[in-house]
Amino acid sequence: MAAAVTPSVAAATAGVAVDADGVLRRVMKDDPTGDLSRQRIQEALTRLDRNVTTPSKLRKVSLTRLERIIKQRLADGKPIDDAMQHLAGLNRIRYVFCYPKSGDIVVAGSAEAWAEAPSGRILGVDSGRPVLDLDDLVVALRCFPPGKDNKKPFIFCSIDPTEEGLSRLHQFLHDLGGRIGDPRKNPGQDQYIVDGLRDRLGMQVITVGGVSPKTHFAQVMVEADYRMKLIGIGLEEAPVHLTSYVARAKPSQVASNALQRWYFVPNYQCVRVSEDAMAMELVGDGVKLVGEDEAVSQDGTRHKAARGNPASEAFVKAFTKVYPHLAQRAPIYAQLRNCIDLAVAAAFIQHQDYYQLANWHAETFNDEKAIKVEKLNPPQQVETAVNMMWRGNTLMTPIGGGVQMRPTEAIDPTNTLEDKDAKVQEARTAVDLSKLRADQWWWD
Repeated sequence: MAAAVTPSVAAATAGVAVDADGVLRRVMKDDPTGDLSRQRIQEALTRLDRNVTTPSKLRKVSLTRLERIIKQRLADGKPIDDAMQHLAGLNRIRYVFCYPKSGDIVVAGSAEAWAEAPSGRILGVDSGRPVLDLDDLVVALRCFPPGKDNKKPFIFCSIDPTEEGLSRLHQFLHDLGGRIGDPRKNPGQDQYIVDGLRDRLGMQVITVGGVSPKTHFAQVMVEADYRMKLIGIGLEEAPVHLTSYVARAKPSQVASNALQRWYFVPNYQCVRVSEDAMAMELVGDGVKLVGEDEAVSQDGTRHKAARGNPASEAFVKAFTKVYPHLAQRAPIYAQLRNCIDLAVAAAFIQHQDYYQLANWHAETFNDEKAIKVEKLNPPQQVETAVNMMWRGNTLMTPIGGGVQMRPTEAIDPTNTLEDKDAKVQEARTAVDLSKLRADQWWWD
């Protein structure tokens, strides 16, 4: 097992913080030499059980056993330990299995040792990928609890300008009109315009739905949304080759009152199911970026634009294509993918009625008093991010963003994939539960 800091761990320094007033702000943590990361990794390797620090291509975690042991620990006055909080180092879910005879519901995937990076994220020490978090798992399971199959939760976040802000922006651009001169002859003009745009738009409103805004799950969605937008408008450089929207846009293709919106959605054709439905596999990269063009009226109201925007379409396709590489270099996008995977897995567990098959009521996981996950400041607003680029004598000032997921769509028969060669069923059969100790909740 490697104990040295990987480049991805050392470079993972960007993030966001939410203050007591609900204002989201971008933060940067510097560790230029990697010394802090190396120190934290060594401390983690010393603290963690040797067995759990060994990398595994397919580590299994029994959710039913884990909950039972957590319940007993809490009853004994003991805290949830680090291995439980980080699901034995799983960095991605690949399979979900059900074993009715033993009452086990098992998730399985690759795993490794973990440590806290300077950014505050918990990352794998070998890959630099974020490991799964118990809080995110609990949030996903609470969206799809036992016996409520009739509901189809819509989980989302959105960062939007207010109508008043858009109306002020419209008036500002109208008043600016012919007073815009050649930027090469007016060096202070650009900053004046950027400040004017930001002041007129004011704070943007953050909305979270389907999950509590006080959870880590919600904050992951909001940060991924916000930082994607920054990349799109050229205010954050992507760690992989990706041409921003503003670098692609042409004045002739963008209306003066255009509002570009981009939002993440799951790749819903991501579930392969065994013939007996006792096993499922999550396949693919899980996340797509899609676009929606809107027009802004003078009073600040928004409506669907009459024409599309080729630059926006090209940007979202390119972002989706590089998403796997982006997730390797910027952990927030891997965290978003993990949250989507957890939500889809939870929807599958409910839909296939694994709760009843395993005689599992998930009472501790569904009790906020037992396992508190609503413990962060809820994000409510963020300062408008504005960039401007000149195309000849035309000023470009785009804005937009969001995350939307309907996990039940991924398990709809029209989207699920057939286990043609029975590999998913084979993976389930290969798991041996007979040798597990009574207190054992994970194994390789």
